[in-house]
Amino acid sequence: MATKRLSAGLVGVAALALATACGPVASGGSSADTGGSDDGAGGSRLTVFISGDTNLQDLWEQGLIPAYEEANPGVQVDVVLDLHGEHDQQTVAKLVTSTEAGDDPGFDLVDAGFVVASAAEAGVLLEVGPDVVSGLADVHDTILTAGKGVGIPYRASSVLLAYDSTVVAEPPQTLDDLLTWIEENPGQFAYNSPATGGSGGAFVTTVLDSYLSPEDQEALRTRYAEDVQEGWQPGFERLAELGPSMYQGGVYPNGNSQVLELLGSGSIAMAPVWSDQFITAVENGLISEDVHYTQITDPSFTGNASYLGIPRTSDNTEGAIDLANFVLSPEGQTIIAEQIAGYPVIPLEMLPEGIAETFADADPTALRPSYFSENTDDMNNMWDQLVP
Repeated sequence: MATKRLSAGLVGVAALALATACGPVASGGSSADTGGSDDGAGGSRLTVFISGDTNLQDLWEQGLIPAYEEANPGVQVDVVLDLHGEHDQQTVAKLVTSTEAGDDPGFDLVDAGFVVASAAEAGVLLEVGPDVVSGLADVHDTILTAGKGVGIPYRASSVLLAYDSTVVAEPPQTLDDLLTWIEENPGQFAYNSPATGGSGGAFVTTVLDSYLSPEDQEALRTRYAEDVQEGWQPGFERLAELGPSMYQGGVYPNGNSQVLELLGSGSIAMAPVWSDQFITAVENGLISEDVHYTQITDPSFTGNASYLGIPRTSDNTEGAIDLANFVLSPEGQTIIAEQIAGYPVIPLEMLPEGIAETFADADPTALRPSYFSENTDDMNNMWDQLVP
């Protein structure tokens, strides 16, 4: 597989972060008042609900919404932010209650991983496909199918293998190659403890999966599969064997950011990193442009697409569909790629040459999902007990 140096012109953090301590807040800073879709001036009014960090709020308020409103005079799009998603469960409950009553839930488009997934299970989102949201015709079937008929994929991110090209001339291309490289280059590789960040979690998950059947891997991703977890034992033994070859003979950084700091200082030559955080680090000068990236295979690291959802009882379903189509358009996908380094979900040949070049090795159709949350919790606890 070809490797590529990421463009320093892309910025942002694309991985969805969830939670808030104060409840959903309208973009103007007031408590969320999500009434109807009529702005009282004869135009159309839409509300996008976001559960995430301020980077997602900026994506919508400084990128997608201004471009959409410019293309659609008379349309106003508001944002309601549940910062970090502490009220996700309340939002799902509101969607369920509104749907049962046939009432508008107060927002027309949802950008929130947990909310969309839970709302899909509850059956309160509009069923979508290319016949409803025309932009989905350009999205690969693999990503579209994962939306369970109601999720609208609009960006993706994954864990990649970053390496210092001044030290590593030919990076590993498979997991076996990577594990061999680690043992042949002691002290030059690091990953954070899995409970402290997804990049380390992806490395651990990938090693564990290499010892599991496809059926067991699928079980761990779709349900709480305690019966399958005994298959992790050889993977944990392999991870423990790698310990002496880790940074400083067995030091595991605390979080994704510490891994990036080690790469930036030249303390290590290789590490798993989140695509979005790596791009941000290059842009900020924390990481040298001599640090490149690749994606391993057999298996690859994990990643995920992020999905939008349209409440079934939204007062402005037509407007929400139109906005979703804009997000999936080349213009919308370019904004996402440039502002938060999100992987495009439409074919790269539809995008500007610079975007296509940057994401040439970042294939969202090849993303391996993470484990079901309860399995992830068990994995983290077992790693703490068996590996360091």
